[in-house]
Amino acid sequence: MSIDGIDGIDGERMRRLGDARHLVDALERVLLGGLRPEDEQGRVSRPTSHGELLLMPAEATGHVGVKVLGLAPGNPARGLPTISGLYLLMDARTLRLLAMLDGGELTLLRTPAVSALAARHMASRPIRSAVVFGSGPQARAHIETFHALHGLRDVVVAGRDPERTERLVRRCADDGLRARAGSAHDVGEADIVICCTSAREPLFAAELLAPETVVVAVGSHHPDARELGDDVMEAAQVVVESRTVATTEAGDVVQALGHGTIAETDLLELSDLVRGGAVVEDARPRVFKSVGMAWEDLAVAVAVHERDLASR
Repeated sequence: MSIDGIDGIDGERMRRLGDARHLVDALERVLLGGLRPEDEQGRVSRPTSHGELLLMPAEATGHVGVKVLGLAPGNPARGLPTISGLYLLMDARTLRLLAMLDGGELTLLRTPAVSALAARHMASRPIRSAVVFGSGPQARAHIETFHALHGLRDVVVAGRDPERTERLVRRCADDGLRARAGSAHDVGEADIVICCTSAREPLFAAELLAPETVVVAVGSHHPDARELGDDVMEAAQVVVESRTVATTEAGDVVQALGHGTIAETDLLELSDLVRGGAVVEDARPRVFKSVGMAWEDLAVAVAVHERDLASR
């Protein structure tokens, strides 16, 4: 695809260009450069007859970008991806279009890269074993990212659909991982627990978590959905991208606040961890609740675009 000679970066090309460490480093540089997620505009969301339309604009590092996404929950049953869309990357000064990127693929690159950035600053021991809730594209992308960055060795996939779960297990085994299907009872043995589901009820109890375990929850940006219960939120040190966004969009946080289980002042922001203004507590599990923010999409889009230019 092209507009006025601007090449589009399709999903296959993005996957080749989207080296995990490069993307995580790019996100970290943006935060170290002074960007304040609290000051960033939130997503614009509009319900449609069969899903949700999202608009996510951002400006940073001399660039402006906007992601337009459609979320159709019924698509997997049709053999189609849940998320599809387009990202427009522009020069901040001239607003000239620089690149168009596959919006769904960008989300698949961005989300695990943000999770990996959080884990980089939250984990106090090597990440060698994971329990992953979910068996879809985000679950797969997270496993691949943590395998590339941390030398992941063992993966337990806790999925609702046995066929999809087994398919992901086989893919992990093909990539050299020791992998099997499992359940919530396996979280006690994991260095990291990754939640990539559309769950409306908690996936596991806090009593199953070992101290120092990192939990990453990325499944939803809706206040009525949650993957982690009040007991997990109370037991853990909780890190979010932005307090303002988390307390309006992250159901895990919103509901725990509503029940009086945690206070807003308990929430640490990822930027504070990255800049050294906050530290993790060794004796407690650590939770990173992510809803995805537009500045993250922009940072990853710029990193992919620059690599694309360099590869020509």
